[in-house]
Amino acid sequence: MPREPHYVRLMAAALHLADAEPETRGFLERHLPHDGFELVPPHARFDLVLADSDTFDRFVAQAPVIVLGRAEADSVDRIHAFRRGCDDYVARPFEYQELVERIRAVLRRARPQLDDVVVASPVRIDTRTRDVRVDGVRVQLAQKEYELLLCLAREPERVFTKAELLRDVWGYRIPARTRTLDSHASRLRRKLRDAGPAFSLVENVWGVGYRLSGEVHLD
Repeated sequence: MPREPHYVRLMAAALHLADAEPETRGFLERHLPHDGFELVPPHARFDLVLADSDTFDRFVAQAPVIVLGRAEADSVDRIHAFRRGCDDYVARPFEYQELVERIRAVLRRARPQLDDVVVASPVRIDTRTRDVRVDGVRVQLAQKEYELLLCLAREPERVFTKAELLRDVWGYRIPARTRTLDSHASRLRRKLRDAGPAFSLVENVWGVGYRLSGEVHLD
């Protein structure tokens, strides 16, 4: 009987919500956990803070901060917030999905300094040495194959759109018609499968993009 793979997911990003506006706070408390974020109190360890413009200063030295600005805020308010140390500024009313992507973007910028070893079992990546192993077997990857795998492994099972991957791995700033991503994903999938059991690790989600998968394929 084939051994079932399992995922050791990266710990969900811990967010502290310091916004004093009740309606915004209640909305985010209901929705953020569904997008994979853990909401924690101020005495806990947190990866990012969402705060209003009056309270965010106290958190700047502890973690990245996104300010949820007042509806009447102008460019001067935003400039002052950045000078006081915030990492991003979102004016109200905001689009929820845009806020989620801004949270993920700030976390991506912060996490390379924090995650020396990324594990999405059976894949283990040591970012200090660029050592990639599948079930302990070392895999030699080209530069972009490595960067693609690392991007997928940082958020196991999340579906990354092709536009996101082209932007984050290849630096495309506008949509582009290219087979670069698909060809690299195909080579990466083959190398990972050749390293051990027939895990289909790099899954093409039709019409959307790619994610890591723990599904076993028996040939």
